[in-house]
Amino acid sequence: MTKTAAEKRAAFRTLHASGCFVLPNPWDAGGARRLEKLGFKALASTSAGIAWSLGRADNELPRDVVLDHLRALCAATDLPVNADFEDGFAAAPDEVAANAKLAVATGVAGLSIEDRDGTGLHALPLAAARIRAARGAIDKDVMLVARSEGFLLGQPDLDATIARLVAYAEAGADVLYAPGVTDADAIAAIVRAVAPKPVNVLLMNPQMRVADLAALGVRRVSTGGALAAAAWRGFDLAARQLLDSGTLPPRG
Repeated sequence: MTKTAAEKRAAFRTLHASGCFVLPNPWDAGGARRLEKLGFKALASTSAGIAWSLGRADNELPRDVVLDHLRALCAATDLPVNADFEDGFAAAPDEVAANAKLAVATGVAGLSIEDRDGTGLHALPLAAARIRAARGAIDKDVMLVARSEGFLLGQPDLDATIARLVAYAEAGADVLYAPGVTDADAIAAIVRAVAPKPVNVLLMNPQMRVADLAALGVRRVSTGGALAAAAWRGFDLAARQLLDSGTLPPRG
């Protein structure tokens, strides 16, 4: 790879300045290189994708395994990589800050921190303090993404989610992200609430389209574990055909 971490970070920040871009989520170096060759401008890791590839469930991998994974992804591509850094692998703000520094040292251009506390959410004051600590600990050229996980945890309260995202923006987050929100009016409300800071939206179903999200003012659109899930579905279908008929589907 020829681009430095500083060059990747500058390119990533420029992508967030205007328009809307797609941020696909590979789970290995080969996938990162294929996505770069296809023409994508930036990538993001996926905690689910790497966990599944190692025979584990999402949110089960230890911090150091994730750090090694991020290092490998960044080394594999000239594209900026946004790290899915789960909950920062700690609860206390100072520990989140220390772990964020370790993540940035892998070469990532962006860093996502969730407000998840196991099966629930951290109380808002603590959640905001965690974002503030991470922002203070990492390089200013690295994009800090604050994620509010309520919709994914069965707490689809839009007003509460917006209040959290606004607090995280005020705490220093560069990008705001509430995965699981699919309603266009709700997405538009989030965009308005945190403007002019950019919003990330997760593609959750086939009805969601990048062009429609761009029209709502969304700045970036990611895929989460969807590409990994599609790959595993193809794997399962081919393996089942091999088991049942003794043949494989055609290559390519």
